[in-house]
Amino acid sequence: MFGTVSYVCIGMVKKLHKINMTKEVLGAILKSIDEGIHVVNIDGITIFYNEVAAKHDGLEVEEVIGKPLLDIFPSLNEKTSTLLKVTKTKKPIYNQTQSYVNMHGKRIETINTTLPIIVDGKTIGAVEIAKDYSRLKLLSERLLDLQKEIKRPAENKQEKKTVKFTFENLLTKNPDFQKVKDAALKLASSDSPILVYGESGTGKELFVQGIHYASRRASMPFIAQNCAAIPETLLESMLFGTAKGSYTGAVDRPGLFELADKGTLFLDEIHTMPIELQAKLLRVLEEGSVRRVGGANNISVDTRVIAAMNIHPQLAVEKEKLRSDLFYRLNVLAFELLPLRERPEDIMYLTRHFIETFNNMMNKAVKGVDEEVSKLFTSYRWPGNVRELKHTVEYMMNICEGEYLTKNEFPIMLKQQLIKLNDHSFDKGYSLRENVKHLEIRLVKKAMAETAGNINQAARLLGIPRQTLQYKLQKYSLTSAE
Repeated sequence: MFGTVSYVCIGMVKKLHKINMTKEVLGAILKSIDEGIHVVNIDGITIFYNEVAAKHDGLEVEEVIGKPLLDIFPSLNEKTSTLLKVTKTKKPIYNQTQSYVNMHGKRIETINTTLPIIVDGKTIGAVEIAKDYSRLKLLSERLLDLQKEIKRPAENKQEKKTVKFTFENLLTKNPDFQKVKDAALKLASSDSPILVYGESGTGKELFVQGIHYASRRASMPFIAQNCAAIPETLLESMLFGTAKGSYTGAVDRPGLFELADKGTLFLDEIHTMPIELQAKLLRVLEEGSVRRVGGANNISVDTRVIAAMNIHPQLAVEKEKLRSDLFYRLNVLAFELLPLRERPEDIMYLTRHFIETFNNMMNKAVKGVDEEVSKLFTSYRWPGNVRELKHTVEYMMNICEGEYLTKNEFPIMLKQQLIKLNDHSFDKGYSLRENVKHLEIRLVKKAMAETAGNINQAARLLGIPRQTLQYKLQKYSLTSAE
């Protein structure tokens, strides 16, 4: 399959070169291909990178175009990068798995076919066609785990290898976030469903595990499943199990609800679950029983469901990504996890904690961050929240050679964001009027972006009347498209 697609791509490049078609036409054609495509020139600079490749790598196209490959993927070098190897050897590489880390610290696994680009007998670069192996691997591992659970004797079914996190691992100095923790600790003993929402990187799974291990179910299974990580066609059988003969080769196999019996099932990104499947999930929550795919009998389960979302649940309902009846059933107990920018006292507190953690892991003796880094860290908005902060510190710790972390060790992406921050002059000293103005502008922009410019929805998110939002849009010369 890779070979066919590769030759099609290369053949396309050669034909377009011969008939002198424009770069825009070539780019449009390559962008339409449902595989990750990454092209570098002979110097290892990216000259083409499509949206599929960006999604695989956890990046934005703009972050990669025009940049040296090794700056974007610092874990690679000239010997381990398939793209750079092909530019040197001029020999193609077929169906090779590759594991690497991007500049944000995210690990990616792909299966690549990499070919030299030769024009008039001269190698001018290399093109790589990549399949996201991480998702396929995750699926196969999940299926293997299910098979192991089935074969394991009933008395050993409770043995779990899940890493345990408790509320003690959820560190904070913020009083509002501490109140959320305290409330969750009190309600952990309940069997009611729970809905947790917050931006990506705020620690939703850690929070959910804290609830599980503070409950009476602590000694029973905790199973987590990201609903966006499994193809729709497999998610139903993964959750509810299968009955023998329901499809060719099907066997009697319990789903995650049965495996989590007497314990907790954590469903992350539940708004990505197909609407039809949400109806079946609602029935399980109401009846306390599941019916395997292709089966005729209901199987009773005592499984506490905790769901999580990275968007506001009311917005998900309005956009028809979440059934309203499922939302009300899950919303019996709800918790919102604060983004890191709303927990300013936690930024340096967590930074010190991560430095200590990585000192132990890397056998280093970094004492902390210098004064300039401390100022920049506390002024940055941390869109990736605690996860981004942790990966930033990890990256800096890996390359730091001194006693203190300095801005010289900043990841490339963070440097770019801080440049933008300075360009927009967000540092207004102690002027309350100016700081409030810029905070208000940022919040209005964010609400408008999250609602795709819908003024009614944005006003609801901001908790203000529509007329007030319209006034602010006019006051700050903002358009509904911003």
